[in-house]
Amino acid sequence: MNRTITRSYDTYEDAAGVVSRLKDAGVADEDMSVVGRRDEADDSNAGEGASIGAGIGGAAGLLAGLGMIAIPGIGPVVAAGWLAATAAGAAAGAAAGGLVGAMTSSGMSEDDAHYYAETVRRGATVVSVQASDDQVPTVESIMDGATPIDPVARREEYRREGWTRFDESADPYKYPGV
Repeated sequence: MNRTITRSYDTYEDAAGVVSRLKDAGVADEDMSVVGRRDEADDSNAGEGASIGAGIGGAAGLLAGLGMIAIPGIGPVVAAGWLAATAAGAAAGAAAGGLVGAMTSSGMSEDDAHYYAETVRRGATVVSVQASDDQVPTVESIMDGATPIDPVARREEYRREGWTRFDESADPYKYPGV
């Protein structure tokens, strides 16, 4: 039986390092997904997603396969893997719910899906792994060892700002002062 394990990281580079370590530990590319906003991810260079992935860590496989998709409420993101494919299909009208829908269809609670979508909206990168029972301890150790965002603290921070849930009809997040 597979279990989906998801963490978000403040920097894309941290997330890319996690993907590299997961791959070194034997996790297959097709079992991993990455979705994140990057400064390089804008409409003017949407065709450059793969070069962004290859340039970070120089890894073949999942990171080299990064592409650009637009997710409602988030804007352009670099993304790869099963989660990205589901979110892209939803954004194109093939399914409902964009990134939140993709996450809940993988078994994530709606509350967690809204939180993770909001972290991407605000510039974080999400790594999600479909792990077999015997892989779970290794996957969690690698993902937690890279200092992911503390979801309890970050949700509280968002709530203090008035956030209640991800709103895909909202404009993409603009950082204060930008």
